[in-house]
Amino acid sequence: MLNKTLTLLAVLLTFCASAFAEEIPISGTVESKCIVTQDTAGVYGNASPETLSTATADGGVHPVVRFDVIQADYYMARISHPTSFTESPNLSDTVTWTGTTSVDQVSDAAMSAYDTSKVEYDNVTEVDLSIAGSTWFKIESEADYGYNKAFPGGQYQAVVTAECIAI
Repeated sequence: MLNKTLTLLAVLLTFCASAFAEEIPISGTVESKCIVTQDTAGVYGNASPETLSTATADGGVHPVVRFDVIQADYYMARISHPTSFTESPNLSDTVTWTGTTSVDQVSDAAMSAYDTSKVEYDNVTEVDLSIAGSTWFKIESEADYGYNKAFPGGQYQAVVTAECIAI
C-alpha cells in the first residue's frame, strides 16, 4: 500500500510541477553588417539601331552599386546583370544580353583584388567581401536585337540585382 501511495504522490507532484511550467521566449534582432546602396542609376545609350548599351561611348551610363561591409569575411556580393527587359515595346525577335561587373572604386586599396578573385557564371558575379570598408561595383550591360534589326522606339528598362549574402 505504501508503494501505491508513493507512486500516486510522485505522479501528482510531477503533474503539479508541470502544470506550473512556463515557456519563456527568447528573441533578438540581427542587423546585417553589410549594406547595399544604389550609387548611380544606369542609362541605356542607343548609338546603333540594334544595340542598347550602358557604355559611355554609346551614350549610356553604367549603373554603380556600393557595398559597405562593417565585418570582413562574413559576406559575399552577388551582382546580376540583366537578361531581360522589365519594360519595353513589343519585341518580335530575340534579344542577346551581355554584361560584366567590375570594381569601380574602393575605400581600401587591397579591395582592388576583388576583380581578380571574383567568380562569374551565367549573368552573375560573386565576390567574397574579405575586407571591411566600401566597394563600388560598375555594371556594364548590352542588349543586341535580332539580326540587323533596329529596336522599336519606346521606353526600355532592365534591372541589375545586387545583394549581400551572409556566408
